[in-house]
Amino acid sequence: MSEETIQLDLNESGVAVDLPLPPNNRDGVQGVPYRPVEFRDDDLPSALERAAAWLRQTQDWLGEPVDVIAVHLDYDDTHGNPYYDLKLLCNDEDLAGVPKIMREHEGAATGQ
Repeated sequence: MSEETIQLDLNESGVAVDLPLPPNNRDGVQGVPYRPVEFRDDDLPSALERAAAWLRQTQDWLGEPVDVIAVHLDYDDTHGNPYYDLKLLCNDEDLAGVPKIMREHEGAATGQ
């Protein structure tokens, strides 16, 4: 069995450069381990809807369900900050696109 190196195209924070990003400027992918993908809003249903839309888009991009380890909901009652802070704790490899790259690599190796 030979070992092959697969090159991942990651940005400076270690996620795939073509990973769909949460659309609102209050939301974002955070650090490791188990990267929290954060959705912040004064309106909890809006944050939940954006989280669900991001999960669907990322699942389509990844080609399989995103491995969400936990969902964390907190609040920030500091004046001027969004009240709700919703975080999806996601598998690092999924956010780096490893399953997608592995399928593409396997497809190239078999000529598909």
